[in-house]
Amino acid sequence: MADDNKTKLNIRLHVYDEEMSVTINREEEVYYRAAAKMITDRYNVYAKLFKGRKGDHTIALMTLIDIALQYQKEHSRNDTEPYDDVLSHLSAEIDEILGKK
Repeated sequence: MADDNKTKLNIRLHVYDEEMSVTINREEEVYYRAAAKMITDRYNVYAKLFKGRKGDHTIALMTLIDIALQYQKEHSRNDTEPYDDVLSHLSAEIDEILGKK
């Protein structure tokens, strides 16, 4: 339990118009703060464009879609499975050719 106190950290995050208390792993603090800033920045863009025409809930969902889309694009750029499949196929062909000699 003492180790938990060393690795856990209680912080307050400002996300758009709300303060949130969260308990996090100490080494992830920078990521939590960056995430809160990203959410706030993206929400502010949508709020500026749609406030008065769309409700807060819809603006929040638009923000989530925007961030999730960024995540999905980045995830697909880092997906190595197609390359692994090609390399496995090429390795099998090389092994087959070398095995015939």
